[in-house]
This record gives sequence, C-alpha cells and structure tokens, in this order.
Amino acid sequence: MKIGVPREIKKQENRVALLPAMVFQLKQHGHEVVVERSAGAGSGYSDADYEAAGATLVGTHAGAFDADLVVKVKEPQPEEIPLLKKGGVLFTYLHLAADKNLTEALMASGATAVAYETIEVNRRLPLLEPMSEIAGRMSVIVGANILAKHQGGTGVLLGGVPGILPGKVVVMGGGTAGVNAARMAQGIGADVTILEIDFERMRFLDIALNSVRTYYSSEAHLKELLAQVDLLVGAVLVPGARAPRLITRGMLKLMKPGSVFVDIAIDQGGCAETSRPTSHENPTFVEEGVIHYCVTNMPGAYARTATQALTNVTAQYVEMIANLGLAGACERMPALRGGVNVHNGKLISPAVAAAHGVTASALEF
Repeated sequence: MKIGVPREIKKQENRVALLPAMVFQLKQHGHEVVVERSAGAGSGYSDADYEAAGATLVGTHAGAFDADLVVKVKEPQPEEIPLLKKGGVLFTYLHLAADKNLTEALMASGATAVAYETIEVNRRLPLLEPMSEIAGRMSVIVGANILAKHQGGTGVLLGGVPGILPGKVVVMGGGTAGVNAARMAQGIGADVTILEIDFERMRFLDIALNSVRTYYSSEAHLKELLAQVDLLVGAVLVPGARAPRLITRGMLKLMKPGSVFVDIAIDQGGCAETSRPTSHENPTFVEEGVIHYCVTNMPGAYARTATQALTNVTAQYVEMIANLGLAGACERMPALRGGVNVHNGKLISPAVAAAHGVTASALEF
C-alpha cells in the first residue's frame, strides 16, 4: 500500500502523523511511504531522519495526498479536500460533529474518512486519550499564566503562599482530560473541585485524587461554584458527538471579572454558549469579563511530546490498515469500524449524524 504523510497546514500545528520509526516498520512490511518535505520539522524530525527510515520525500502537498492511505493529525483544511482521492482512506482527527461543512465536503470527496476520536475500545477512546492527557495538563498551565495581572487576569496565584488561601479551580468532567487537569492543579496546590455525573467515576476520583473534591454535576451546583472560581476548565466529552453546552452567557456573568475559562471541548464545538475556536497565535478573548481560552489544537503547542504520544497509539492501526486494507482491518479489529465516519459518500457515524440532524448509513465494504 502507498501511504502518504502530508505536512500539517493548520495554523500553529507542528505535529506530524508518522515518526521515522513507524516509516521503517511499514517499509519492512513492503509498503511505500511518501512524506512531504518538512512534515516532521515542527516536532524535531528532519527530512534526513525520514530518508534514513526509507521514506520517499515529496516537495508538494499534493504529492503526499497521492496515496491509498493518508495519515494526518488534524482535520483536512478546505484547500486539502480536493486533494483527497476517491476511494482512498484518510486517517486523522476529524471532530465532524462540530463542522457540518467539512462533513459534507468529505462525503462529496468520495474518500473514506476514519476518525481517531471515535474508535472506542472497552468504553475507552485510546487514540484520543493521549491528547486529552496533554490538553488536561496544559489547561492548568495556560490558565495559571492567564490569571496573571499583566495578562488581564485577576492576579491570583493558584497555589497561594503561606497565610494566603490558594486559588479555586473547577473542572467540568472527570474523564481523561478532567483527571489530568485536576492532577496538575492539585500538584501546584490549588483548591480543586471536579464536577461529574457518574457515581462510580466519582468514587474512583475520590480514591485516586484524595485532596480533590467531587461534586455531582448539576446546573444548581455549577452556579454555586461559578461565583468563587478562578479557573474553570471545560473537559466534558460525548464520544463523536457535539459537546453539551453546559455554560450559558447568564451563568458566565456569575464569574469574577478576570477569571479564566479554558474550554478543552472546543474541538467538539465547546461546552459554553460563548465559546468560539481560537488559535495559538491569538488564543484568548473576553466575554462577560471572563477570559476564554479556546484553542482547537492545544497539544500542538508541545508538538514533540504530542507527536510521540499520538503515534504510540496510532501505529498499530496504521500498520493493520496498510497490511489488511480497511475492510480487513475492521474485520480483525471490530472497534475500528467505529472510527469510520464517512464512506462511499455516506455518513456512517451515528453521533455525527445526530449532531447534524440526519440519519446515519450502515457501513458496507
């Protein structure tokens, strides 16, 4: 199989979809791998590294899309849609529930689009988890920085100092991103509360993070906490679907001017009425006095770590699709079927279909 690795062109996206070590492994199985020049530069991998691994370097973006399987990190940008081959396979993060235009464009392309974030194994999302871990930890790092007075924040140091109470952090959602946000906030000495609806999950969190409080997630409880919070982290997730909007503009008005809201769920449309996508170049905006951080590719800021973490979990899937074809890979690993969002011009994912108010089609190879 011919596998293409284009350079990511989304703003401030420095990750790359395949490491040189993965290229070497694929070559050992007899596959051809074409890599766009400078694709790995932002993550610290040179063209020479890929050449040494056996990749064929191409000088154009289109050249990397001329493949049976295109492996990317982020969703295709508008100018990349025409480059997709009819009948080819695209394997990447898609987040289609938040983007109807992209969904329709992928259907019209005739390509099969497989999303990392909708592959579910034993109620886990193994290809999303490492990026959720990074985004969760990042949320507290960036939130703490934005709280500085010179950044427009309240001037509260989350960890406090002796004789001064620490800042208050509220995390909405006790999943992978939420747990990592809470761990980071706990580690710097903040006062941390996680809002969650699953009682078994709350029992786990109570044991695993014994200094972090858990609180049943309801509108009343959220309103109670908003007046006190310094950093609010939105870490809610419904696999494949649009994120639920838990924060209304009216609720936001309860927060202190200069407090910070980091919306990790922005890839799936955001969990606040006021959320809108931003980039690392211009990461924040203010609504109702609250500083919003809504960067859609948070892990891209730490590209080397994120690339290594992502490729650790995608490697076996890429290799399986290359060795067996998508149909054969889905037969060998049925969970992969859940990743197929678009196939033969049809929308396959029930969660994405529900988000756009249409009916999903059955997957047939």
